[in-house]
Amino acid sequence: MPKRDIIVIGASAGGVEALKTVISRLPATLPAAVLVVLHLPGDAQSALPSILVRSGRLPALHPYADAKLKYGTVYVAPPDHHLTLRDDLVHLSRGPRINGHRPAVDPLFQTAARAAGPRVIGVVLSGALDDGSAGMLAVKVAGGITVVQDPSEALYDGMPRSVLEQMEVDHVLCARDIASTLVELAGSDAPERRPLETDTMSPIEDLETELLPPGDPEAPATGFTCPECHGAIWRKGDGPAERYRCRVGHAYTPKGLFAAQSEAFEEAIWTAYRALEESASLSRRLAERARRQDLLLLAERYERRHTDAQQRADVIRAVLERGRLDVADRNGNGAVTAPASARAEATADSENRGDNA
Repeated sequence: MPKRDIIVIGASAGGVEALKTVISRLPATLPAAVLVVLHLPGDAQSALPSILVRSGRLPALHPYADAKLKYGTVYVAPPDHHLTLRDDLVHLSRGPRINGHRPAVDPLFQTAARAAGPRVIGVVLSGALDDGSAGMLAVKVAGGITVVQDPSEALYDGMPRSVLEQMEVDHVLCARDIASTLVELAGSDAPERRPLETDTMSPIEDLETELLPPGDPEAPATGFTCPECHGAIWRKGDGPAERYRCRVGHAYTPKGLFAAQSEAFEEAIWTAYRALEESASLSRRLAERARRQDLLLLAERYERRHTDAQQRADVIRAVLERGRLDVADRNGNGAVTAPASARAEATADSENRGDNA
């Protein structure tokens, strides 16, 4: 009889405190391996394993490639690497970013579901937007157990709430109760594995390779471009499995694509503002030079250009300073006025800067 012996946990903004709460309450004799993905900037130096070791009784580490899972060990995705599972072996990949993240939650959950089926317990904690929803669907379809942090407790409720909007989960709990539930479930009997539906289980293609196989994707192009590499984007799947993916393999959920486009739009507006400021400054200097040379008509022409560029720049600056130019808040739901972009918000608190994780 198979046992529930693989716990996968995904978190993003605000997730460090929830992780510490969960891990600190797990016993040293836990009859399961724990794999954790926390969104991190690619150039980050993560101290999360050390933080989790100090918080509880389980060893925590950044795994090496093809490490065999051990019970009572916490495997933390290293920065700039997807953490996936294959035949009970940990696999690390620098494959394309998913929703702008590497590591991302969905690849871990989906590969764990494919590799271990009903042995998997999936947990989604605090985080922005909707990474983890497709992965939790994969865990559920494979016969695993799904656990979500109560959105009312999560510092950022986007990820937990997105899962709850997409499916019926087995447990919605505060972080403290998640730990006790994991202790009860770990090592319990799991049902026999049933056949998997490939389309449902694999909304993201195999992440073992950096590029898609030769040939064009089967789905029609959307007319959108990838925010990261600017290639054409194809749409695949529906519901939680819906993805927008380019030929290279960068993949986005609808919310993730919107957030990335909003960030690109904001960057473009700042670029336009900078260009106008530079044009105004150059026109002013040329006007001053022309006046020193008694070229009054030329000076007036440059002064008009300076005034026009400065007025345009002031309008753009005023719009930017009033707030965000998109309508997705830090949880992907409604308008806010914070000037940071959606993806920056999703990673700004990714390792709870107070912990320097």
